[in-house]
Amino acid sequence: MSGTRRKALLVSAALVGGTLLLTACGDSDKAAGAGAAKDAVATAPAGNAAGATPNGSTAENAAKGSEEGADKGSSGQVADKGTGNGGDKGGASGQGKGPDGSGVDRGDGVRVPVQQSCGANDISWSTRAETQAGGYILIMAKAKPGITCVLPNKYPVVAFGSDGTEASPAEHAVGKSITLSGNKTAYAGVNPKTTNTDYYKELHSIIVAPEQGDSDPAELKTGPIRVDKPIVTNWHTSAKDAVPFN
Repeated sequence: MSGTRRKALLVSAALVGGTLLLTACGDSDKAAGAGAAKDAVATAPAGNAAGATPNGSTAENAAKGSEEGADKGSSGQVADKGTGNGGDKGGASGQGKGPDGSGVDRGDGVRVPVQQSCGANDISWSTRAETQAGGYILIMAKAKPGITCVLPNKYPVVAFGSDGTEASPAEHAVGKSITLSGNKTAYAGVNPKTTNTDYYKELHSIIVAPEQGDSDPAELKTGPIRVDKPIVTNWHTSAKDAVPFN
């Protein structure tokens, strides 16, 4: 074999060997790359779980959410309980008051209704002549329908004519206040002339009010009466107690 041919064979062998070596290296690199990729895929969940740890795991978040929900629920219960107790306390503090909560405190926190004093226009008035004790006029007072009022514990104001003549008290004792309502009647007796002289003035009516200062006194027809130093009793609930003895 000539030298030229031998060189050609060596060169060919060298080329083939280099090619095989490169192929083997390429396959090894591919295999290594594939293995690394598989390892990366296999370790990825662990990495993700580790990465989630700073932000809190799902279990931890769920527990925290449960705790927060429980806290909020407890707060709601406390608010509801507080409101309920407040309402109960409010109701308790309102005990003892009148239906509308009005009136006057009697000193122990309990309010009592304020009673209305009778005005002349709250009363249905009437009179009649009596013969006892030398003759006198019996005044009768009843509250008008739907009205409840109180007469003072003293005698009514009874005036005669335009000259300002008023009846003086026939009783020295203080009377009792009387509450008028419905058919309840109060009585007062007027003796228009208590003197034995021939001096008098003759009138046919009297002017009456429950007490001084009434802006709308009532004028009551009496028939002819002789007036001189008149007297009047306190208010009474019985007609027989309203006789004006001089």
